[in-house]
Amino acid sequence: MAFKIASSPHLSRSLQTSTVMQRVVLCALPGVATQCYFFGWGVLIQVILAITVALLSEALVLKLRKRPVSDTLKDNSALLTALLLGIAIPPLAPWWLIVIGVLFSIVVVKHLYGGLGQNIFNPAMAGYVMLLISFPVQMTSWVAPMMLTSQPVDLLGSLQLIFLNTSLSDIEAYKLGFDGLAMATPLDTIKTDLSMGLTSIESFSRAIFNDGFGVGWFWVNMAYLAGGLVMLKLKVIRWHIPVGVLASLFVCASAGYLLNPDTHAGPLFHLFSGATMLAAFFIATDPVTAATSVRGRLLFGGLIGLLVYVIRTYGGYPDAFAFAILLANLCAPFIDHYMKPRTYGHRSRN
Repeated sequence: MAFKIASSPHLSRSLQTSTVMQRVVLCALPGVATQCYFFGWGVLIQVILAITVALLSEALVLKLRKRPVSDTLKDNSALLTALLLGIAIPPLAPWWLIVIGVLFSIVVVKHLYGGLGQNIFNPAMAGYVMLLISFPVQMTSWVAPMMLTSQPVDLLGSLQLIFLNTSLSDIEAYKLGFDGLAMATPLDTIKTDLSMGLTSIESFSRAIFNDGFGVGWFWVNMAYLAGGLVMLKLKVIRWHIPVGVLASLFVCASAGYLLNPDTHAGPLFHLFSGATMLAAFFIATDPVTAATSVRGRLLFGGLIGLLVYVIRTYGGYPDAFAFAILLANLCAPFIDHYMKPRTYGHRSRN
Protein backbone atom coordinates (compact mmCIF):
# COMPACT_ATOMS: atom_id res chain seq x y z
CA MET A 1 0.00 0.00 0.00
CA ALA A 2 1.42 3.37 -1.06
CA PHE A 3 1.55 6.09 1.60
CA LYS A 4 1.76 9.60 0.15
CA ILE A 5 2.76 12.60 2.26
CA ALA A 6 1.98 16.12 1.12
CA SER A 7 1.42 19.46 2.79
CA SER A 8 -1.96 21.14 2.59
CA PRO A 9 -3.79 22.52 0.75
CA HIS A 10 -3.95 19.77 -1.83
CA LEU A 11 -6.39 18.35 -4.36
CA SER A 12 -7.04 14.74 -5.21
CA ARG A 13 -5.53 15.27 -8.63
CA SER A 14 -3.12 17.79 -10.07
CA LEU A 15 -4.82 20.91 -11.38
CA GLN A 16 -3.10 23.98 -12.74
CA THR A 17 -3.96 27.36 -11.26
CA SER A 18 -5.49 28.47 -14.55
CA THR A 19 -7.77 25.42 -14.60
CA VAL A 20 -8.93 25.97 -11.01
CA MET A 21 -9.67 29.67 -11.65
CA GLN A 22 -11.45 28.83 -14.90
CA ARG A 23 -13.69 26.29 -13.22
CA VAL A 24 -14.57 28.72 -10.44
CA VAL A 25 -15.57 31.31 -13.06
CA LEU A 26 -17.68 28.78 -14.96
CA CYS A 27 -19.43 27.60 -11.80
CA ALA A 28 -20.27 31.22 -10.96
CA LEU A 29 -21.99 31.84 -14.30
CA PRO A 30 -25.42 30.51 -13.21
CA GLY A 31 -25.41 33.01 -10.36
CA VAL A 32 -24.35 35.83 -12.67
CA ALA A 33 -27.12 34.92 -15.12
CA THR A 34 -29.67 34.90 -12.29
CA GLN A 35 -28.50 38.32 -11.14
CA CYS A 36 -28.90 39.62 -14.69
CA TYR A 37 -32.43 38.20 -14.83
CA PHE A 38 -33.54 39.94 -11.65
CA PHE A 39 -31.47 43.15 -11.77
CA GLY A 40 -31.01 43.83 -15.46
CA TRP A 41 -28.23 44.34 -18.00
CA GLY A 42 -26.19 46.48 -15.62
CA VAL A 43 -24.79 43.36 -13.94
CA LEU A 44 -23.33 42.06 -17.19
CA ILE A 45 -22.01 45.49 -18.21
CA GLN A 46 -20.21 45.90 -14.88
CA VAL A 47 -18.65 42.43 -15.18
CA ILE A 48 -17.41 43.04 -18.75
CA LEU A 49 -15.99 46.44 -17.79
CA ALA A 50 -14.31 44.97 -14.70
CA ILE A 51 -12.69 42.14 -16.68
CA THR A 52 -11.40 44.55 -19.32
CA VAL A 53 -9.84 46.88 -16.75
CA ALA A 54 -8.40 43.97 -14.76
CA LEU A 55 -6.64 42.38 -17.73
CA LEU A 56 -5.26 45.70 -18.97
CA SER A 57 -4.04 46.81 -15.54
CA GLU A 58 -2.47 43.44 -14.78
CA ALA A 59 -0.69 43.45 -18.14
CA LEU A 60 0.65 46.95 -17.49
CA VAL A 61 1.89 46.08 -13.99
CA LEU A 62 3.54 42.89 -15.24
CA LYS A 63 5.25 44.91 -17.96
CA LEU A 64 6.55 47.39 -15.39
CA ARG A 65 7.74 44.55 -13.16
CA LYS A 66 9.42 42.91 -16.17
CA ARG A 67 7.43 39.73 -15.71
CA PRO A 68 6.00 37.55 -18.51
CA VAL A 69 2.65 39.05 -19.46
CA SER A 70 0.89 36.41 -21.52
CA ASP A 71 1.80 33.46 -19.29
CA THR A 72 0.68 35.25 -16.12
CA LEU A 73 -2.58 36.48 -17.61
CA LYS A 74 -3.40 32.89 -18.53
CA ASP A 75 -3.66 31.93 -14.84
CA ASN A 76 -7.15 33.58 -14.86
CA SER A 77 -6.70 35.07 -11.38
CA ALA A 78 -7.33 38.63 -12.63
CA LEU A 79 -10.41 37.36 -14.48
CA LEU A 80 -11.85 35.86 -11.30
CA THR A 81 -11.10 38.95 -9.20
CA ALA A 82 -12.83 41.16 -11.76
CA LEU A 83 -15.87 38.87 -11.93
CA LEU A 84 -16.32 38.85 -8.15
CA LEU A 85 -16.00 42.61 -7.87
CA GLY A 86 -18.24 43.24 -10.89
CA ILE A 87 -21.16 41.27 -9.45
CA ALA A 88 -20.72 42.80 -5.99
CA ILE A 89 -21.37 46.44 -6.87
CA PRO A 90 -24.77 47.95 -7.78
CA PRO A 91 -25.71 47.22 -11.41
CA LEU A 92 -26.15 50.87 -12.42
CA ALA A 93 -23.14 52.28 -10.58
CA PRO A 94 -21.12 54.79 -12.65
CA TRP A 95 -18.33 53.34 -14.76
CA TRP A 96 -15.55 55.02 -12.82
CA LEU A 97 -16.55 53.19 -9.64
CA ILE A 98 -15.70 49.73 -10.97
CA VAL A 99 -12.56 51.09 -12.65
CA ILE A 100 -11.24 52.47 -9.35
CA GLY A 101 -12.16 49.28 -7.50
CA VAL A 102 -10.48 46.96 -10.00
CA LEU A 103 -7.33 49.09 -10.17
CA PHE A 104 -7.07 49.03 -6.38
CA SER A 105 -7.65 45.26 -6.26
CA ILE A 106 -5.14 44.37 -8.96
CA VAL A 107 -2.42 46.99 -8.58
CA VAL A 108 -2.40 47.63 -4.83
CA VAL A 109 -3.81 44.56 -3.08
CA LYS A 110 -2.39 41.95 -5.42
CA HIS A 111 0.80 43.21 -7.08
CA LEU A 112 2.19 45.52 -4.41
CA TYR A 113 2.32 42.46 -2.18
CA GLY A 114 4.20 40.48 -4.84
CA GLY A 115 1.47 39.06 -7.06
CA LEU A 116 -0.62 35.91 -6.92
CA GLY A 117 0.18 33.84 -3.85
CA GLN A 118 1.72 36.71 -1.89
CA ASN A 119 -1.31 38.87 -1.12
CA ILE A 120 -2.65 38.64 2.44
CA PHE A 121 -6.11 40.01 1.63
CA ASN A 122 -8.68 38.82 -0.87
CA PRO A 123 -8.25 41.37 -3.71
CA ALA A 124 -11.91 41.56 -4.71
CA MET A 125 -13.13 42.08 -1.14
CA ALA A 126 -10.43 44.64 -0.39
CA GLY A 127 -11.49 46.57 -3.49
CA TYR A 128 -15.13 46.32 -2.49
CA VAL A 129 -14.50 47.63 1.03
CA MET A 130 -12.39 50.49 -0.32
CA LEU A 131 -15.26 51.52 -2.59
CA LEU A 132 -17.88 51.10 0.13
CA ILE A 133 -15.97 53.33 2.55
CA SER A 134 -14.96 55.90 -0.06
CA PHE A 135 -18.22 56.10 -2.04
CA PRO A 136 -21.02 54.91 0.30
CA VAL A 137 -23.86 56.58 -1.62
CA GLN A 138 -22.96 55.05 -5.00
CA MET A 139 -22.21 51.66 -3.43
CA THR A 140 -25.62 51.43 -1.74
CA SER A 141 -27.72 52.57 -4.73
CA TRP A 142 -29.12 49.17 -5.67
CA VAL A 143 -32.01 49.06 -8.12
CA ALA A 144 -35.28 47.27 -7.40
CA PRO A 145 -35.76 43.77 -8.88
CA MET A 146 -37.02 44.03 -12.45
CA MET A 147 -40.47 42.63 -11.63
CA LEU A 148 -40.98 45.12 -8.81
CA THR A 149 -39.57 48.29 -10.32
CA SER A 150 -41.91 50.97 -11.55
CA GLN A 151 -39.65 51.67 -14.52
CA PRO A 152 -37.61 48.70 -15.83
CA VAL A 153 -34.35 49.63 -17.55
CA ASP A 154 -33.28 48.07 -20.86
CA LEU A 155 -29.79 47.52 -22.31
CA LEU A 156 -29.50 50.96 -23.88
CA GLY A 157 -30.77 52.64 -20.72
CA SER A 158 -28.26 50.70 -18.62
CA LEU A 159 -25.38 51.79 -20.87
CA GLN A 160 -26.48 55.40 -20.68
CA LEU A 161 -26.82 55.39 -16.90
CA ILE A 162 -23.46 53.68 -16.35
CA PHE A 163 -21.36 55.65 -18.82
CA LEU A 164 -23.17 58.99 -19.16
CA ASN A 165 -24.84 59.51 -15.77
CA THR A 166 -22.99 62.02 -13.58
CA SER A 167 -25.37 62.04 -10.60
CA LEU A 168 -27.71 59.70 -8.75
CA SER A 169 -30.88 61.56 -9.73
CA ASP A 170 -31.41 59.54 -12.92
CA ILE A 171 -31.14 56.24 -11.03
CA GLU A 172 -33.79 57.09 -8.47
CA ALA A 173 -36.65 56.04 -10.78
CA TYR A 174 -35.19 52.54 -11.03
CA LYS A 175 -34.97 52.21 -7.24
CA LEU A 176 -38.74 52.59 -6.80
CA GLY A 177 -41.32 49.83 -6.67
CA PHE A 178 -44.82 49.99 -8.11
CA ASP A 179 -45.99 51.64 -4.91
CA GLY A 180 -43.46 54.44 -5.33
CA LEU A 181 -41.48 53.42 -2.26
CA ALA A 182 -37.71 53.05 -2.33
CA MET A 183 -36.62 49.44 -2.77
CA ALA A 184 -33.40 48.90 -0.80
CA THR A 185 -31.83 45.45 -0.59
CA PRO A 186 -33.65 43.04 1.77
CA LEU A 187 -30.86 43.15 4.35
CA ASP A 188 -30.80 46.94 4.31
CA THR A 189 -34.60 47.12 4.50
CA ILE A 190 -34.96 44.94 7.56
CA LYS A 191 -31.97 46.58 9.28
CA THR A 192 -33.47 50.03 8.72
CA ASP A 193 -36.95 48.93 9.84
CA LEU A 194 -35.63 47.37 13.05
CA SER A 195 -33.66 50.51 13.85
CA MET A 196 -36.90 52.50 13.49
CA GLY A 197 -38.70 50.35 16.05
CA LEU A 198 -40.61 48.07 13.68
CA THR A 199 -40.73 44.34 14.32
CA SER A 200 -39.34 41.80 11.90
CA ILE A 201 -42.89 40.65 11.10
CA GLU A 202 -43.86 44.20 10.14
CA SER A 203 -40.75 44.53 7.99
CA PHE A 204 -41.41 41.24 6.20
CA SER A 205 -44.82 42.54 5.16
CA ARG A 206 -43.16 44.79 2.56
CA ALA A 207 -43.42 43.94 -1.13
CA ILE A 208 -39.73 43.10 -1.43
CA PHE A 209 -40.27 40.17 0.96
CA ASN A 210 -43.25 38.66 -0.82
CA ASP A 211 -41.46 35.30 -1.06
CA GLY A 212 -40.23 35.43 2.54
CA PHE A 213 -36.59 35.98 1.64
CA GLY A 214 -36.36 38.97 -0.68
CA VAL A 215 -37.45 39.03 -4.31
CA GLY A 216 -34.60 37.90 -6.52
CA TRP A 217 -32.04 37.41 -3.77
CA PHE A 218 -33.26 33.95 -2.78
CA TRP A 219 -32.84 32.63 -6.32
CA VAL A 220 -29.50 34.39 -6.75
CA ASN A 221 -28.25 32.62 -3.63
CA MET A 222 -29.69 29.32 -4.84
CA ALA A 223 -27.83 29.70 -8.13
CA TYR A 224 -24.52 30.35 -6.37
CA LEU A 225 -25.23 27.43 -4.03
CA ALA A 226 -25.69 25.17 -7.06
CA GLY A 227 -22.42 26.43 -8.54
CA GLY A 228 -20.67 25.89 -5.22
CA LEU A 229 -21.90 22.29 -5.01
CA VAL A 230 -20.55 21.68 -8.51
CA MET A 231 -17.15 23.00 -7.38
CA LEU A 232 -17.23 20.58 -4.45
CA LYS A 233 -18.09 17.75 -6.83
CA LEU A 234 -15.19 18.70 -9.09
CA LYS A 235 -12.91 18.99 -6.02
CA VAL A 236 -12.01 22.56 -6.94
CA ILE A 237 -12.66 23.58 -3.31
CA ARG A 238 -12.91 21.72 -0.02
CA TRP A 239 -16.11 21.58 2.02
CA HIS A 240 -14.66 22.83 5.31
CA ILE A 241 -14.83 26.60 4.79
CA PRO A 242 -18.32 26.76 3.21
CA VAL A 243 -19.72 24.45 5.90
CA GLY A 244 -17.99 26.49 8.61
CA VAL A 245 -19.42 29.75 7.25
CA LEU A 246 -22.98 28.51 6.78
CA ALA A 247 -23.13 26.48 9.99
CA SER A 248 -21.80 29.34 12.10
CA LEU A 249 -24.18 31.85 10.53
CA PHE A 250 -27.11 29.45 10.96
CA VAL A 251 -26.34 28.80 14.63
CA CYS A 252 -25.87 32.50 15.46
CA ALA A 253 -29.01 33.55 13.57
CA SER A 254 -31.03 30.75 15.19
CA ALA A 255 -29.90 31.82 18.67
CA GLY A 256 -30.81 35.45 18.00
CA TYR A 257 -34.18 34.53 16.54
CA LEU A 258 -35.06 32.24 19.45
CA LEU A 259 -34.11 34.92 21.96
CA ASN A 260 -36.19 37.64 20.32
CA PRO A 261 -37.96 36.95 17.01
CA ASP A 262 -39.33 40.50 16.88
CA THR A 263 -35.89 42.08 16.52
CA HIS A 264 -33.97 39.34 14.71
CA ALA A 265 -34.44 37.77 11.30
CA GLY A 266 -34.59 34.00 11.02
CA PRO A 267 -31.61 31.81 10.07
CA LEU A 268 -32.93 30.92 6.60
CA PHE A 269 -33.28 34.60 5.77
CA HIS A 270 -29.62 35.16 6.65
CA LEU A 271 -28.53 32.16 4.58
CA PHE A 272 -30.41 33.18 1.43
CA SER A 273 -29.97 36.95 1.46
CA GLY A 274 -27.19 39.21 0.28
CA ALA A 275 -23.91 37.58 -0.71
CA THR A 276 -24.12 34.56 1.61
CA MET A 277 -23.73 31.70 -0.87
CA LEU A 278 -21.44 33.66 -3.18
CA ALA A 279 -19.09 34.48 -0.32
CA ALA A 280 -19.22 31.06 1.33
CA PHE A 281 -18.30 29.10 -1.81
CA PHE A 282 -16.52 31.52 -4.16
CA ILE A 283 -14.77 34.13 -1.99
CA ALA A 284 -13.98 32.72 1.44
CA THR A 285 -12.43 29.62 -0.17
CA ASP A 286 -9.61 31.61 -1.79
CA PRO A 287 -6.62 29.29 -1.13
CA VAL A 288 -4.13 32.17 -0.89
CA THR A 289 -5.79 34.14 1.91
CA ALA A 290 -7.61 31.38 3.80
CA ALA A 291 -6.40 28.95 6.43
CA THR A 292 -4.88 25.73 5.13
CA SER A 293 -5.27 22.88 7.64
CA VAL A 294 -8.54 20.98 8.02
CA ARG A 295 -9.33 22.27 11.51
CA GLY A 296 -8.01 25.68 10.51
CA ARG A 297 -10.40 25.91 7.56
CA LEU A 298 -13.36 24.99 9.75
CA LEU A 299 -12.37 27.63 12.30
CA PHE A 300 -11.72 30.16 9.53
CA GLY A 301 -15.18 29.60 8.06
CA GLY A 302 -16.82 29.65 11.48
CA LEU A 303 -15.14 32.96 12.28
CA ILE A 304 -16.48 34.48 9.07
CA GLY A 305 -20.03 33.33 9.84
CA LEU A 306 -19.84 34.74 13.37
CA LEU A 307 -18.47 38.09 12.17
CA VAL A 308 -21.13 38.34 9.46
CA TYR A 309 -23.94 37.87 11.97
CA VAL A 310 -22.46 40.31 14.48
CA ILE A 311 -21.91 43.03 11.87
CA ARG A 312 -25.29 42.45 10.19
CA THR A 313 -27.09 42.63 13.54
CA TYR A 314 -25.14 45.25 15.48
CA GLY A 315 -22.90 46.99 12.93
CA GLY A 316 -23.55 49.76 10.47
CA TYR A 317 -23.44 47.70 7.26
CA PRO A 318 -26.33 45.44 6.18
CA ASP A 319 -24.24 42.81 4.38
CA ALA A 320 -20.97 42.18 6.16
CA PHE A 321 -19.19 39.48 4.19
CA ALA A 322 -16.47 41.72 2.75
CA PHE A 323 -15.49 43.00 6.20
CA ALA A 324 -15.76 39.54 7.76
CA ILE A 325 -13.55 37.93 5.11
CA LEU A 326 -10.86 40.62 5.39
CA LEU A 327 -10.81 40.29 9.18
CA ALA A 328 -10.57 36.51 8.84
CA ASN A 329 -7.71 36.95 6.32
CA LEU A 330 -5.80 38.77 9.06
CA CYS A 331 -6.38 35.83 11.41
CA ALA A 332 -5.44 33.09 8.90
CA PRO A 333 -1.70 32.97 9.78
CA PHE A 334 -2.57 32.83 13.49
CA ILE A 335 -5.11 30.06 12.87
CA ASP A 336 -2.62 28.05 10.80
CA HIS A 337 0.05 28.42 13.49
CA TYR A 338 -2.10 26.81 16.16
CA MET A 339 -4.14 24.47 13.98
CA LYS A 340 -1.40 22.93 11.87
CA PRO A 341 -1.21 19.12 11.99
CA ARG A 342 1.15 17.73 14.62
CA THR A 343 4.30 16.12 13.26
CA TYR A 344 4.24 12.34 13.55
CA GLY A 345 6.08 11.33 16.72
CA HIS A 346 6.05 14.85 18.14
CA ARG A 347 5.58 15.16 21.90
CA SER A 348 4.15 18.39 23.24
CA ARG A 349 6.07 20.15 25.98
CA ASN A 350 4.49 20.60 29.38
